[in-house]
Amino acid sequence: MKIGIADTTFSRVNMGSIAISELKKHASIGTERYTVPGIKDLPVACKKLIEERRCDLVIALGMPGKAEKDRWCAHEASQGIMMVQLMTGKHVIEVFVHEDEAEDERELAWLAERRTREHALNAVKLLLHPEVLVREAGTGQRQGFEDVGPARQ
Repeated sequence: MKIGIADTTFSRVNMGSIAISELKKHASIGTERYTVPGIKDLPVACKKLIEERRCDLVIALGMPGKAEKDRWCAHEASQGIMMVQLMTGKHVIEVFVHEDEAEDERELAWLAERRTREHALNAVKLLLHPEVLVREAGTGQRQGFEDVGPARQ
């Protein structure tokens, strides 16, 4: 089995290296990295990782900027990533960290690392241990910031 890592040079944190590091902690699994210039290039990178490099699952990592056009670009990239999943029948875990989610650069770097690590673990669970995700259903898990827990009835 192999997990693909699609990341960008536009990101201000090396999320691809973080993801690979975290994957190695949790599983003996191969990785393939494909780095592209920007977030709108991620869907093609994901598709190539699945179809040409035979990855079983891909983690798509990106960091949209603060501007309105960056939000639109992230939305378009998300649409493309969803299309890749439907076209290939393979999961692509989208890990975007928007620059406006953080108060400052230090928090931005912290959030990018934490969200990337948590989603890398999700990739391992999805591919190798889906029963863990079933147990976590409805528990209010959040990647990056603190979990919110289940809603009270």
